[in-house]
Amino acid sequence: MNDVRAGFNVICRCRYDQDMTGELQVIGACPLDCPDTCSWVVTVRDGEAVRLRGNPDHPFTRGALCVKVNRYLEQVKAADRILYPMRRVGPKGAGRFERITWDEALEEIATRLRSIIDEYGGEAIWPYQGTGTLGCIQGEGGVAGRRFWNVLGASRHDLNICSRAGRIGLTYTNGTGGGMDPEMLASSKLIILWGTNPLTSGHHIWKFIQEARAAGAYVVAIDPIRTRTADQADEHLPIRPGTDGALALGLLHVVLEAGAEDRDYIAGHTLGWEEFRKEILAYPPSRVAEITGLDEETIRALGVRLAHTRPTAIRATMGLQRHSGGGAALRTIACIPGVTGDWRHPGGGISYLTVGDSLLKPDSRYDLLAKPVRTLTMTRLAEGLEDTEKPVKCLWVYGANPVVSTSDQTRIRRALSREDLFTVVMEHFPTDTVDYADIVLPATMQIEHTDLHVAYGNMYVMWNEPAVPPPGECLSTTETFRRLARHMGLTEPCLYDSDLELAEQLLSSDHPYLAGITVDRLRKEGWVRLNVPERFMPFADGFPTPSGRLEFVSERAAADGHSRVAGYVPSMAARTADTPGVAEKYPLTLITPASHTSLNSSFGNNPELRRRAGEPKVLVNPADAAARGLTDGSPVRVYNDVGEFTAELEISDRVRPGVAATTKGRWLKHTPGGATANAVVEERDADMGRGAVYHDNRVQIAAL
Repeated sequence: MNDVRAGFNVICRCRYDQDMTGELQVIGACPLDCPDTCSWVVTVRDGEAVRLRGNPDHPFTRGALCVKVNRYLEQVKAADRILYPMRRVGPKGAGRFERITWDEALEEIATRLRSIIDEYGGEAIWPYQGTGTLGCIQGEGGVAGRRFWNVLGASRHDLNICSRAGRIGLTYTNGTGGGMDPEMLASSKLIILWGTNPLTSGHHIWKFIQEARAAGAYVVAIDPIRTRTADQADEHLPIRPGTDGALALGLLHVVLEAGAEDRDYIAGHTLGWEEFRKEILAYPPSRVAEITGLDEETIRALGVRLAHTRPTAIRATMGLQRHSGGGAALRTIACIPGVTGDWRHPGGGISYLTVGDSLLKPDSRYDLLAKPVRTLTMTRLAEGLEDTEKPVKCLWVYGANPVVSTSDQTRIRRALSREDLFTVVMEHFPTDTVDYADIVLPATMQIEHTDLHVAYGNMYVMWNEPAVPPPGECLSTTETFRRLARHMGLTEPCLYDSDLELAEQLLSSDHPYLAGITVDRLRKEGWVRLNVPERFMPFADGFPTPSGRLEFVSERAAADGHSRVAGYVPSMAARTADTPGVAEKYPLTLITPASHTSLNSSFGNNPELRRRAGEPKVLVNPADAAARGLTDGSPVRVYNDVGEFTAELEISDRVRPGVAATTKGRWLKHTPGGATANAVVEERDADMGRGAVYHDNRVQIAAL
């Protein structure tokens, strides 16, 4: 199956039998950057995909897809789909191209890459990969691309943009970013949805929350915005952005006041309690109320509920940790089940990631490197492209749309305009990043290629079988790299492994969770639950920390330059709230949550979803609008020292005073003013893992 077309005619076993009409039902998986990783069924009639639905047999998907993915077949057949290789004919950024053949594209790419390597070395190549697809073969875990770049000696790409800070913080406490099986929320009695909006971003967890509510569970949403999820919760706490770590300590202070800490669990399963206890006692509810902007009575009430409700489950996702104290926040929140002993109860604990692709056999293939190479950081794209001492001469973008999705939009656009920067983009549609490409290569979409998926929000491994041939001259990511390797005369055998061979290699891990899961089984069944108990309790046998215990105190954290003791690290916006000059100039904290009608920038070109989303809006509290003399529906300018964008003002009590909110993911070419929220987000790091700081920006808003 080296050629996606030649291999397509191989009989696909991952299908239901044909029905009486001759239609074929092909099982696949949603590839998008969402924790749910839905199993889906594609109906094929006469070689054409005519219907897509959630797989009714999958225990997590249960037949439902989201509002975005329900339009996936429409997206596959969209009129603006890129079907052929193209070469730039206009200035960078203009988006003007001519059609060329694959041989012409590969020859030009091969010639340019050889020239760059000869003059500057392989490290002048930056393979910039994103999470546009999370496939372990074609996407974010794309082994074929990684092997190719290592043979060339290209710079390593640090894909740190999404969950890094929180995962590291959790690892200091629990030894892993993984945790609860979200299906176990059905057994919880108190569910805290902390900085997460599942009814927009990963709605399949809601049915398990509803099961818990039917049995008497209480649901709390902690979020600066009253989201769709907060509307449905029993209680909403409108916290100041970036102060979550302080709230965690304040809630635990109330637990200690009630004498409700689980002393047996603390003694037998945790490390550093006395030091952490002192940290908790430094955050009484009165102090935490001042920090978080919440009423002291509200904090006390939730603390009392936490003290006396077992099991308690905390669901926290990526938005919570996108600020300069985000890693510390997740580290401290993860301490709560250690104090209350919730890990000993089915339905208790914290869910951030489940297990993810760390289960698979590592395929970094650094052995293919002739010498060590530098690492370039995804969230520092502008900085990397501006480096004149070790310049980047080729940027290869796939699974990413950095002009829209990465910080400091204006600097990125300026850097991408360099004539000496050879930019190749593999894409489905003419994104804003495509407009800056020298060569554009047409990529297959999910129903057209083979892939393997390990969910980060449930406990299933999914197989995606191609349902239809690719349109035009689209090629899979793996096939593109195989052809380019041949064109460059590369002889390393592993560069030519087929997709099935790659999948088999990844699944040859000795991790016990993957026991019994093979490519053959996945192709027959479509999906398989990880080899874990139905009522999975991840730390029943101890924690994967150096001590084997939940660590309130971490020597690893100290060695990495952080506090030994879990605690509160304020975001930049929270830290400067009372700083003279800063708060007056830029008094509002801008946060950029996910849209209900797009996923990052995917579907940003879909006409119907754009219609539903409406024009770009920025939400502000009535008090903040009145202070600026702003009226509802008026055009406004949102700005700071980094940049600016324009939007329509929406006055709403959905955001607390001092907060402004606008959704992420809009394409610049479909946005009035040609700039979006990332124009005001500077390239600055979170406290751990150089994570992104999309929710940690001070701005001002003025009428246009």
